[in-house]
Amino acid sequence: MGLGMGVAAGPLAFAAAKGPIVDVREQGARGDGLALDTPAFNRAIAVLQRAGGGTLRIPSGRYRCFSIRLCSNLRIAFEPGAVVVAAKPGEGGGAYDAPEPASGLYQDFGHSHWRNSLMWGEEIENLVIEGPGRIEGEGLTRDGPGALWKAQTGERPLSMAAMTEADIARLEPDHAAMAGLGNKAISLKGGRNVRLAGFTIDRGGHLAILATGTRGLVIENLVIDTERDGIDLDCVRDTLVRGCRVNSPNDDAIVIKSSYALGRSVPSENVVVRDCHVSGFDRGTLLDGTRQRTQLLAPDRDRVTGRIKLGTESNGGYRNILIEDCTFTHCRGLALETVDGGVMENVVVRRLVMDSVTTAPIFVRLGDRRRGPEGTGLGAVRGVSIREITARGIAVPLPVIVAGLAERAIEDVQLHDIDLGFAGGSAAVPRDVPELPHAYPEPSMFGVVPAWALWARHVAHLDLRNFTARTDRFDARAAFDLAGVERVTKSGVELHNARH
Repeated sequence: MGLGMGVAAGPLAFAAAKGPIVDVREQGARGDGLALDTPAFNRAIAVLQRAGGGTLRIPSGRYRCFSIRLCSNLRIAFEPGAVVVAAKPGEGGGAYDAPEPASGLYQDFGHSHWRNSLMWGEEIENLVIEGPGRIEGEGLTRDGPGALWKAQTGERPLSMAAMTEADIARLEPDHAAMAGLGNKAISLKGGRNVRLAGFTIDRGGHLAILATGTRGLVIENLVIDTERDGIDLDCVRDTLVRGCRVNSPNDDAIVIKSSYALGRSVPSENVVVRDCHVSGFDRGTLLDGTRQRTQLLAPDRDRVTGRIKLGTESNGGYRNILIEDCTFTHCRGLALETVDGGVMENVVVRRLVMDSVTTAPIFVRLGDRRRGPEGTGLGAVRGVSIREITARGIAVPLPVIVAGLAERAIEDVQLHDIDLGFAGGSAAVPRDVPELPHAYPEPSMFGVVPAWALWARHVAHLDLRNFTARTDRFDARAAFDLAGVERVTKSGVELHNARH
């Protein structure tokens, strides 16, 4: 596939390697956990910017900060024991930088702004943030307004349909309420040659890391335990995420998107996610090592999240995506979605291990939400290969789901070397499942479907090879239910439904 070509795999070589080293304490930072150290950080970065680049050293200490403004040719080096704490709004009279005057018409507030973050940069080139330090998002908020686009059938998951306006308002305050607040730990708009490595994020706000339109991005060996999204890659190119552990019970752990945040449709392409571990443990319990599982539902009133996903924002589509050698624990399964006019093509997913799956283990969806400007068309899905997947503890009655549209089928999906263990125990249900073309895509959107292992609808070609599934309890549904699937090729299919 050529995936990973052009993605920097090692330390970036740029002016910072030869530039000066500035200790943030030299610019007045106290690191005592009490003083606001934002001015010292921004002074130190300005010194390095005037020098053409260099290294900002952060020695051991607790540095309370509002917005830190990044620059090109900058290396930020966390030393052991260094902690940057997101200050609480109003503390010391401070506030986070104001969000840009962007409309956020087709994506939510968090994806439409970058400056209202703990660390942010626009069109930054040659940036490294690395070292065994920590970011604590004490003062960041997980909340924010939804998109201004109001075709409500596709704005929110159907699992939220019973929520009152007051319930929604608590999760989605209006734009005025965001003044002075920060809702991201690290935010990048555009730019290229960026490496984030080796540190920990404890609570990242709405988005622990947001990169929009960034090229040549490497994110490796991070530990993130957060209250909403972990790593969001939006309209990125030539990007590698590897060796990261992301715990996010309330939203997605690692997610690739292609929103309209840049004012145009831009695909995410040439993206590799490798050797990562995602989970939906109670927040904070990945970091403390207890890995607790008391939380049952995410704020959308579906099961805890924590997965790897393509979507939901999908105006530009995805091309040349590789996800491999990752584990999912106590979280939703793999989701590959395009619903906003973009094309999903040349996607390879291989060697995933899932345990305690809280929704369908595999979900491939072509929908017709079209959250975009007038003229946004219907997307497409073609060239999806999913293989070497092992999933155990699938406790909900949701099988593998591959669902296209009556007016446009998913073109081809390969499911090879799949081994699934379901709880089973469901009664038979009618085969008449609603189409829901405009709905927000989630595996639970169709309710309990009439198959316990695989349910597929509107697919031109489905290729099954070495597909094994079993139940712990007898399930009265059919193992497979294929509706509007034009061609199926099968070999090595084994289905074991427990006896009554």
